[in-house]
Amino acid sequence: MKKLTFALASTLILALSSHATEHKAHWGYTGHEGPSNWGNLSDNYKTCGLGKNQSPINVTHSHDANLTPIKFNYSSTPNEIINNGHTVQVNIAKGSSIELDNKTYELKQYHFHTPSENHIEGKSFPLEVHFVHAAKDNELAVVAVLFEYGNDNQTLAKLWEKMPMEASQKHELKNIAKNLMDLIPTNKQYYRFNGSLTTPPCSEGVKWIVLGKHLKVSKAQIEKFSKAVHGTNNRPIQALNARVIVN
Repeated sequence: MKKLTFALASTLILALSSHATEHKAHWGYTGHEGPSNWGNLSDNYKTCGLGKNQSPINVTHSHDANLTPIKFNYSSTPNEIINNGHTVQVNIAKGSSIELDNKTYELKQYHFHTPSENHIEGKSFPLEVHFVHAAKDNELAVVAVLFEYGNDNQTLAKLWEKMPMEASQKHELKNIAKNLMDLIPTNKQYYRFNGSLTTPPCSEGVKWIVLGKHLKVSKAQIEKFSKAVHGTNNRPIQALNARVIVN
């Protein structure tokens, strides 16, 4: 895979990290600005309609590749939680990373989607969190964790207490949800595929890791998040095309 140029990678990190609104064209999840029209809203977004390796996908018919376990080195802590109008995002202090393919990817932030963007064997989930990482060569890797309904998630409960309910609001996180591994399942079996940003400009060349085990979230917690993002914030499933999913 070609290394991304610094300028392109910076754009990818900005788009995937913060779901930031581009000045040239506003996008959203409903109506004319919704996912089916993203590719037509701006020349910068054409890949959303023309790309062949788009995310999210339905994870199915995976091939057993005896994947090497991902090494999580999550030692830093969250420093702020932001509502950017498209998602709720938790920014992380420097110092956390994963190791994949003998390469280190630094954790930048994590953010949420409801309902889930990726599916497993055709099943949708009420919530999905994306941990966004970047290597020194600016290649991106996203670890996705899916949630199923159950009791209140105690880590989310702490974050939700500080969750900004209006766009452009942010709150500091001091000694809240400090252990990042609390949002990573104990069993770290995963599916892997090549994909893209799930928001405009939908640029491709992103390594996707979807964990096969799930965490719990309550309906009340989903309802509060939905109010913060004014409904749902998931891109529909994209065509797999010639891609191979391995586990």
